[in-house]
Amino acid sequence: MSSKTYGRRQLLSLGAAAAAGLALPKIAEAQQAPVLFNISSFRAANWQDYFQNRKNGVILADTKSRCVQYWSEDGQTHLLYPCSVPDAPELTRTGMTRVVQKVVGPTWHPTPSMLQRMPWLPKVVGPGPENPLGPYALYLSWQYYRIHGTQDTRKIGRASSDGCIGLYNEDIKVLFENAVVGTQVRLI
Repeated sequence: MSSKTYGRRQLLSLGAAAAAGLALPKIAEAQQAPVLFNISSFRAANWQDYFQNRKNGVILADTKSRCVQYWSEDGQTHLLYPCSVPDAPELTRTGMTRVVQKVVGPTWHPTPSMLQRMPWLPKVVGPGPENPLGPYALYLSWQYYRIHGTQDTRKIGRASSDGCIGLYNEDIKVLFENAVVGTQVRLI
Protein backbone atom coordinates (compact mmCIF):
# COMPACT_ATOMS: atom_id res chain seq x y z
CA MET A 1 0.00 0.00 0.00
CA SER A 2 1.31 3.43 -0.91
CA SER A 3 2.13 5.98 1.75
CA LYS A 4 0.87 8.82 -0.46
CA THR A 5 -1.74 11.02 1.19
CA TYR A 6 -4.77 12.31 -0.64
CA GLY A 7 -6.37 15.72 -0.30
CA ARG A 8 -10.08 16.42 -0.21
CA ARG A 9 -10.32 17.03 -3.97
CA GLN A 10 -8.58 13.77 -4.82
CA LEU A 11 -10.85 11.85 -2.44
CA LEU A 12 -13.93 13.54 -3.92
CA SER A 13 -12.71 12.65 -7.41
CA LEU A 14 -12.13 9.04 -6.39
CA GLY A 15 -15.59 8.90 -4.80
CA ALA A 16 -17.22 10.37 -7.91
CA ALA A 17 -15.35 7.92 -10.13
CA ALA A 18 -16.40 5.00 -7.95
CA ALA A 19 -20.03 6.15 -7.94
CA ALA A 20 -19.95 6.46 -11.73
CA GLY A 21 -18.52 2.94 -12.02
CA LEU A 22 -15.27 4.12 -13.57
CA ALA A 23 -12.00 2.29 -13.17
CA LEU A 24 -10.11 3.49 -10.10
CA PRO A 25 -6.36 3.87 -9.75
CA LYS A 26 -4.61 0.91 -8.09
CA ILE A 27 -4.14 2.81 -4.85
CA ALA A 28 -7.87 3.44 -4.55
CA GLU A 29 -8.63 -0.22 -5.29
CA ALA A 30 -6.25 -1.30 -2.56
CA GLN A 31 -8.01 0.95 -0.06
CA GLN A 32 -11.55 -0.10 -0.99
CA ALA A 33 -13.45 -2.19 1.50
CA PRO A 34 -17.14 -2.78 2.13
CA VAL A 35 -18.50 0.65 2.94
CA LEU A 36 -21.62 1.64 4.80
CA PHE A 37 -21.23 5.31 3.91
CA ASN A 38 -19.94 6.86 0.71
CA ILE A 39 -17.90 10.04 0.51
CA SER A 40 -21.06 12.17 0.79
CA SER A 41 -22.14 10.31 3.94
CA PHE A 42 -25.12 8.72 2.19
CA ARG A 43 -25.88 5.37 3.76
CA ALA A 44 -26.10 2.54 1.29
CA ALA A 45 -29.60 1.06 1.44
CA ASN A 46 -31.51 -1.76 -0.18
CA TRP A 47 -35.22 -1.25 -0.72
CA GLN A 48 -35.84 -4.83 0.51
CA ASP A 49 -34.71 -3.82 4.00
CA TYR A 50 -37.58 -1.33 4.32
CA PHE A 51 -40.41 -2.41 2.01
CA GLN A 52 -42.17 -5.72 1.28
CA ASN A 53 -42.51 -4.86 -2.42
CA ARG A 54 -42.01 -2.00 -4.90
CA LYS A 55 -45.71 -1.64 -5.81
CA ASN A 56 -46.21 1.93 -7.11
CA GLY A 57 -42.51 2.60 -6.44
CA VAL A 58 -40.86 3.29 -3.09
CA ILE A 59 -39.20 6.31 -1.51
CA LEU A 60 -36.82 5.99 1.43
CA ALA A 61 -36.05 9.24 3.28
CA ASP A 62 -33.10 8.71 5.60
CA THR A 63 -32.96 11.47 8.23
CA LYS A 64 -29.57 10.33 9.57
CA SER A 65 -27.64 10.34 6.29
CA ARG A 66 -29.86 13.11 4.89
CA CYS A 67 -30.73 11.51 1.60
CA VAL A 68 -33.77 10.39 -0.36
CA GLN A 69 -33.76 7.24 -2.48
CA TYR A 70 -36.40 6.20 -4.98
CA TRP A 71 -36.86 2.80 -6.66
CA SER A 72 -39.40 2.39 -9.45
CA GLU A 73 -41.93 -0.43 -9.36
CA ASP A 74 -40.21 -2.21 -12.26
CA GLY A 75 -36.76 -1.81 -10.65
CA GLN A 76 -35.37 0.03 -13.68
CA THR A 77 -34.98 3.39 -11.95
CA HIS A 78 -33.03 4.17 -8.79
CA LEU A 79 -32.57 7.80 -7.74
CA LEU A 80 -30.44 9.11 -4.87
CA TYR A 81 -30.53 12.74 -3.73
CA PRO A 82 -29.24 14.78 -0.78
CA CYS A 83 -32.01 16.38 1.27
CA SER A 84 -32.80 18.60 4.21
CA VAL A 85 -34.33 16.97 7.26
CA PRO A 86 -36.15 18.23 10.38
CA ASP A 87 -33.94 20.28 12.68
CA ALA A 88 -35.31 18.94 15.96
CA PRO A 89 -36.27 15.45 17.16
CA GLU A 90 -39.79 16.60 18.08
CA LEU A 91 -40.35 17.66 14.43
CA THR A 92 -39.13 14.35 13.03
CA ARG A 93 -41.69 11.72 12.19
CA THR A 94 -40.62 8.25 11.11
CA GLY A 95 -42.45 5.25 9.75
CA MET A 96 -44.53 4.28 6.72
CA THR A 97 -46.69 6.67 4.73
CA ARG A 98 -47.48 7.18 1.05
CA VAL A 99 -47.83 9.88 -1.58
CA VAL A 100 -51.47 11.02 -1.62
CA GLN A 101 -51.18 14.05 -3.89
CA LYS A 102 -48.71 15.58 -6.35
CA VAL A 103 -48.84 19.37 -6.68
CA VAL A 104 -47.09 21.61 -9.21
CA GLY A 105 -46.72 25.13 -7.78
CA PRO A 106 -47.94 24.28 -4.27
CA THR A 107 -49.34 26.90 -1.91
CA TRP A 108 -47.64 26.94 1.48
CA HIS A 109 -49.60 27.28 4.72
CA PRO A 110 -47.49 27.23 7.90
CA THR A 111 -48.63 24.55 10.31
CA PRO A 112 -50.32 25.57 13.58
CA SER A 113 -47.19 24.60 15.52
CA MET A 114 -45.02 26.71 13.20
CA LEU A 115 -47.28 29.72 13.72
CA GLN A 116 -47.12 29.13 17.47
CA ARG A 117 -43.30 29.08 17.41
CA MET A 118 -42.96 31.81 14.76
CA PRO A 119 -46.03 34.09 14.89
CA TRP A 120 -44.48 36.51 12.35
CA LEU A 121 -44.84 33.98 9.51
CA PRO A 122 -47.33 34.81 6.76
CA LYS A 123 -50.54 32.76 6.90
CA VAL A 124 -50.15 31.70 3.25
CA VAL A 125 -47.58 31.94 0.45
CA GLY A 126 -48.67 31.20 -3.10
CA PRO A 127 -46.53 29.61 -5.81
CA GLY A 128 -43.40 31.51 -6.78
CA PRO A 129 -39.86 32.34 -5.69
CA GLU A 130 -40.84 33.16 -2.08
CA ASN A 131 -42.61 29.84 -1.54
CA PRO A 132 -40.63 27.54 0.80
CA LEU A 133 -42.09 24.42 -0.91
CA GLY A 134 -40.40 25.17 -4.23
CA PRO A 135 -42.03 24.32 -7.54
CA TYR A 136 -43.15 20.73 -6.76
CA ALA A 137 -44.46 18.92 -3.69
CA LEU A 138 -45.36 15.33 -2.91
CA TYR A 139 -48.03 15.41 -0.20
CA LEU A 140 -47.87 12.47 2.19
CA SER A 141 -50.70 10.74 4.05
CA TRP A 142 -49.46 12.36 7.27
CA GLN A 143 -51.02 15.78 7.72
CA TYR A 144 -48.55 18.64 7.09
CA TYR A 145 -45.74 16.35 5.84
CA ARG A 146 -44.29 16.84 2.38
CA ILE A 147 -41.33 15.97 0.20
CA HIS A 148 -40.77 19.18 -1.71
CA GLY A 149 -38.29 21.49 -3.38
CA THR A 150 -36.76 24.52 -1.75
CA GLN A 151 -35.66 27.95 -2.87
CA ASP A 152 -33.04 27.98 -0.07
CA THR A 153 -30.39 25.59 -1.34
CA ARG A 154 -28.29 26.15 1.81
CA LYS A 155 -30.72 23.84 3.64
CA ILE A 156 -29.90 20.74 1.58
CA GLY A 157 -27.72 18.26 3.46
CA ARG A 158 -28.61 19.84 6.80
CA ALA A 159 -31.03 19.43 9.65
CA SER A 160 -32.89 22.62 8.79
CA SER A 161 -36.57 21.95 8.13
CA ASP A 162 -39.67 22.20 10.28
CA GLY A 163 -40.63 18.58 9.57
CA CYS A 164 -40.64 18.12 5.80
CA ILE A 165 -38.02 16.57 3.55
CA GLY A 166 -36.56 19.18 1.18
CA LEU A 167 -34.74 18.59 -2.12
CA TYR A 168 -32.98 20.78 -4.65
CA ASN A 169 -35.61 22.01 -7.12
CA GLU A 170 -34.02 20.09 -10.01
CA ASP A 171 -34.06 16.88 -7.92
CA ILE A 172 -37.68 17.16 -6.78
CA LYS A 173 -38.64 17.71 -10.43
CA VAL A 174 -37.20 14.30 -11.39
CA LEU A 175 -38.61 12.57 -8.30
CA PHE A 176 -42.00 14.21 -8.95
CA GLU A 177 -41.98 12.91 -12.54
CA ASN A 178 -41.21 9.36 -11.36
CA ALA A 179 -43.37 9.07 -8.23
CA VAL A 180 -47.09 8.40 -8.50
CA VAL A 181 -49.99 8.85 -6.13
CA GLY A 182 -49.71 5.70 -4.04
CA THR A 183 -45.89 5.55 -4.00
CA GLN A 184 -44.84 3.99 -0.70
CA VAL A 185 -42.72 6.24 1.53
CA ARG A 186 -40.71 5.33 4.61
CA LEU A 187 -38.93 7.89 6.78
CA ILE A 188 -36.19 6.44 8.93
